[in-house]
Amino acid sequence: MEHAEFVKHVRDQVAAMREAAVAAGPDAKVPSCPGWTVFDLVRHIANVHSRTAEVLVAQDITMRPEFPHAPKQWDDLLEWWDKRVATLVDRFVELDQDKPTWMFTAAPGSVRVWARRQAHETAIHRIDAELAQGVESRLIFDPQFAADGIDERLTVLPLGDFSEVTAEGTILFHAADAGRAWTMTLRPGQTPEVTPALDAAIHTDAVVAGTADAVYRAVWNRPSTAVITGAHELVEALPCP
Repeated sequence: MEHAEFVKHVRDQVAAMREAAVAAGPDAKVPSCPGWTVFDLVRHIANVHSRTAEVLVAQDITMRPEFPHAPKQWDDLLEWWDKRVATLVDRFVELDQDKPTWMFTAAPGSVRVWARRQAHETAIHRIDAELAQGVESRLIFDPQFAADGIDERLTVLPLGDFSEVTAEGTILFHAADAGRAWTMTLRPGQTPEVTPALDAAIHTDAVVAGTADAVYRAVWNRPSTAVITGAHELVEALPCP
């Protein structure tokens, strides 16, 4: 996907998430984020957007910059979020997409990498805000965008702490309508190896399959119609993001 597409997704997902959050109200429970209210969810994403905006312009890319913190009153929080996300989007548009930045993963950071990260971060939390309204999200993500989100989750982001995982085997993640698949090989106590699967018909111990939208939700531990076959215990052993 192109940088401009990620920036458009940030804009669109923020607008939709904000609408859902306001409709649900700050005290509504977020079933997909146990222990969180909508206020907690919005404060989290507002902080993430604000911090990303600072990362993009920080001079020292070897250290995490100092971050501001979002207000603790609902109306103030919404206003602060609006301003900070506007700054974030402006920087995504104005800065060179290949400009190096600090990054919390082993992979190098750039303006484009952060636009991709925020597009998916906001999309997943949009689902959370919609679920907080007490109804199943009717949103269906575009296959290309959803497949990109699966790829980022499985191949770029930290997958969690596997030091106590004893499961061993291979899981296939198959996003059928996007024509993409990934294999994850689990070994006791080790970080899994994830590679693109060129043949979705290869033998594996477990399969997580469905539309790209469904698998996208599944790898982020959100309600999903993805179908799990084979060794369910392998999938259940994965740390929750």
